Amino acid sequence: MAPHHVLKCCQRSLAWIPVIFINLVVGWSYYAYVVELCIFTIPNNAEKISYLVVFHLFFIMFIWSYWKTICSRPASPSKEFCLAKVEKEQYEKEQPDAQQDILKKAAVGLPVYTRTGTGAVRYCDHCQVIKPDRCHHCSTCDMCVLKMDHHCPWVNNCVGFSNYKFFVLFLAYSMLYCVFIAATVLQYFIKFWTNQLPDTHAKFHVLFLFFVAAMFFISILSLFSYHLWLVGKNRTTIEAFRAPVFRNGPDKNGFSLGFSRNVVEVFGDQKKYWMFPIYTSIVILGNTNYPTEVYSVITDCIWANKTARIKSNI
Repeated sequence: MAPHHVLKCCQRSLAWIPVIFINLVVGWSYYAYVVELCIFTIPNNAEKISYLVVFHLFFIMFIWSYWKTICSRPASPSKEFCLAKVEKEQYEKEQPDAQQDILKKAAVGLPVYTRTGTGAVRYCDHCQVIKPDRCHHCSTCDMCVLKMDHHCPWVNNCVGFSNYKFFVLFLAYSMLYCVFIAATVLQYFIKFWTNQLPDTHAKFHVLFLFFVAAMFFISILSLFSYHLWLVGKNRTTIEAFRAPVFRNGPDKNGFSLGFSRNVVEVFGDQKKYWMFPIYTSIVILGNTNYPTEVYSVITDCIWANKTARIKSNI
């Protein structure tokens, strides 16, 4: 058992390497921009101050959303999705067909609508829980994660229900951070490149800063665009590659409620908080039961009937 624990400890330690790398790059970019560019290179004080104000705004929002993504513990299924002790003991003794009968009985009172590809109740043998809709087991985190999107090595965490908004904001602010740096450094990059400015210790930092910012911006832009598309469709990365299976079969749009409601489900119904990495995500039926396309139609009908009754009483 001891070697297993040592190996696990090493794996957990090594998992922080990408996070450390990102923080080192960001730390260097802060030094290169603030000290080498703004303090030592830019002669105009008004330009210097305006650059520093906007830079720090993007920097703070970027770091805030990044660490919120890292520090938000993935949400796991509640106790109601665990089998009772008697059911668990019976489940372990039975054959697969009989096990499904046990799971179907246990899932009767639960808000679970998705199934496996074969139509069986989704159950995690490792965590010993009936999987709620959109829940998947992460082998890296060693737990079932609600509305799991993917495990991201750059944040050393699972991106899912508890931190998806923070992750999208992290992509947005990191992209803005990079494009602002690249845009404001460009003129000095050209001046150093064409020898219009003297060779100083700032030259290397300014030249390299532009290349790094441009490279990260291009790579983040595609990822950010993809996740905006996912938000609009109300899909996770897993669901985009493999459509969720409902009782009547696979449906890639099964959780879509329309563009505006899909956005509200992730960012919340108060737009003033959308740009801040604070928890505002909502799920109408609770954190383990997501509204489906059918539920959306029913809701529209209910509201239409209420509106009609109100108008008839006026």
